[in-house]
Amino acid sequence: MKFIHSSDLHLGKPFGRFPEDVRVRLRQARADVLPRLASLARSHAASHVLLAGDTFDQMTPAPSVIRQALNMMRAADHVTWVLMPGNHDHANATELWRQVAQDAPANVALQLTPEPFALNAQATLLPAPPAERHPGRDLTDWYNSAATAETLRIGLAHGSVTDFDSSEEGASSVIAPDRARRAGLHYLGLGDWHGQLQIGPVTWYSGAPEADGFKHAQTPSALLVEIAGKTAPARVTSLPTGTINWQRVTLDLAGDDNRNTAHEAVLPPLPERALTLFDLIVTGRAGPLDRVALEQEIAKVTPDFLWHRADLGELGLVHDTADLDAIDQQGALRAAAEALAQEAADNSLSPVARATAQSALSHLFSFALEA
Repeated sequence: MKFIHSSDLHLGKPFGRFPEDVRVRLRQARADVLPRLASLARSHAASHVLLAGDTFDQMTPAPSVIRQALNMMRAADHVTWVLMPGNHDHANATELWRQVAQDAPANVALQLTPEPFALNAQATLLPAPPAERHPGRDLTDWYNSAATAETLRIGLAHGSVTDFDSSEEGASSVIAPDRARRAGLHYLGLGDWHGQLQIGPVTWYSGAPEADGFKHAQTPSALLVEIAGKTAPARVTSLPTGTINWQRVTLDLAGDDNRNTAHEAVLPPLPERALTLFDLIVTGRAGPLDRVALEQEIAKVTPDFLWHRADLGELGLVHDTADLDAIDQQGALRAAAEALAQEAADNSLSPVARATAQSALSHLFSFALEA
């Protein structure tokens, strides 16, 4: 038995915090995952693609999202697509699954109930579809007593084997981490955790095939699973699938750092930037002139990226009289600059007050340099 294991496509995800042009690109990248999975299945002679939940981002995705996904699966008729609900698109999303059942081509197999399903004559799937967003119990309990004759036993579930991180979307149920051993499974494919992760010898989270945040450092991938026989261990190979890069980078400056060199060192190569969402966090300390120059350098490279954000809120200010001379040597502007510099360095003030003074001083330097 040879198949592709994937999950958490979240088709139709709105990506509301990004500009509209970026949202469109991110949504399209997720839709394009389906032909990529089909291509991987063809090139590796895999007969099935198993999707372990959250194929859709919502209980009520737009009809076009559903239809277009099914059309892509229909076009890949060399493979059987196995769709199981997750917590975002759980089995009680009746209208969603009614439409899927109505429009699904012959090579799409829906798994809406926990009962054995014959993948082929040699392998039986044991699906554990959530019927609600937070089931509150281990939906794989029934695996232990499930009758599968002499076939390979393959589990498919959506949920957590640990609490992971509370910031992760999902974490709807806790699955026994040794379920594969208890139930005599040859493979247990999991969805819910968006980073690829091995839990046990034959238990894997495939991770999302396209990233949707900065949390997971791994390259988004699907899993090729090969099982040679009942006594042979499953061979699992990670196959890259992602096209959009999500990078969160910290640039930590010391007062004497060459900010040009340091900034350039953290940037991805130029050809990659058009497909990169880049979240830059600047920490450490820098002089006012260096800070302004860094802001100008950031502004120059920002258009290279699909999306770029720079957070300089944690960058401390160091300065001397020569720095303030760049604004003015006397008069009202110089007095304002000195007052702001004192406030920015005054530890008796609140962090918000110091940050406000530092930002105002930075703007003052910018205006002075422009003049």
